[in-house]
Amino acid sequence: MKNLTGYSNINFWTVFTQVVVVLITIYGHKGIETFASLAAHFMVILAFVLFGYLFTEYNIGDLIHLPTSQNPKNTVITGFDIVVATAFSWLPLVCDYNRNATSSKTGIIGTYAGYNIGTFLAMALGATVSGLSILSNITQTYDPTDLIGSKHPWLGLLPALVIFVSVVSTNVMALYSSTLSYLAVFQKQKYLATTIVIGVITILGALLKQWLLDHFQNFLLMIGTLLIPVGALMIVDYYLVNRGYYDPDEIINGTKKLYWYFKGVNVYTYISYFLGAGFGYYFTYVRTLPTGATILTFLVTSVVYWGLIKMTGKSVVPKNIEKPRELSTGFQNTK
Repeated sequence: MKNLTGYSNINFWTVFTQVVVVLITIYGHKGIETFASLAAHFMVILAFVLFGYLFTEYNIGDLIHLPTSQNPKNTVITGFDIVVATAFSWLPLVCDYNRNATSSKTGIIGTYAGYNIGTFLAMALGATVSGLSILSNITQTYDPTDLIGSKHPWLGLLPALVIFVSVVSTNVMALYSSTLSYLAVFQKQKYLATTIVIGVITILGALLKQWLLDHFQNFLLMIGTLLIPVGALMIVDYYLVNRGYYDPDEIINGTKKLYWYFKGVNVYTYISYFLGAGFGYYFTYVRTLPTGATILTFLVTSVVYWGLIKMTGKSVVPKNIEKPRELSTGFQNTK
């Protein structure tokens, strides 16, 4: 907008974006499903339009000869850890959406394809814009509006729309999942009121944008430290401890026939989590490993948890149990 009108009010647009996020989330899963479908098609089309513009306006081949960063914080391993951590950060959230898929196969394919295609397009566009900004002798940026809008103000609206829709999509999913997590603990609370309260908190937090941006890389690495152990525990518990079987009704009702820890405290998960998170923190912030810490954190947490379960003999699901072909989620669509 600044390139187009000469006026910019970042605080207004920050609040406006989060208000849109709250309004969409209020409608629950059905509203998010409709918006996400439209947003995905819109962003893919515009992404290819932007790539087409960049490929014709600039010599993309020059990116190959671009010198690597001399910043010691921006190593290949740091980039690898951030990418892996970003993927793991969505692991606890994705089940809030693909649980409504028509089948397990559809949910797996849709999740895998959607995440990878979206991530590839977003990261490729960001890397391309960053490289071209350096080659153009302007301040390095990952924002395509800075690169395109300076030359063609009206055309700069296209990448601005891509960024707006992508931010809204991401924040809607985060707000919806935060609401469901809260309601899972405080089950007597109402969805609408909870969404609005958490939404207002996110609006206020968004105004700290400069502080958040200054610490964004550390935030992504911290996600790896805190959430990768969670992903490891979820995977090991389902595929190894429970042999690929969960009984949703029993988990919800808490009959304790199979799941001895759902109504109590699974000490082994806490031990494994804190050891894994401590390992990740130490080898991310204190003594950096040449291999990175994300994958090793996952392996350490998995081995510790599986080892504790085996040593204590806490087998959950009998080997001869009959598993249904398609499991009911045990939940109903929110809204």
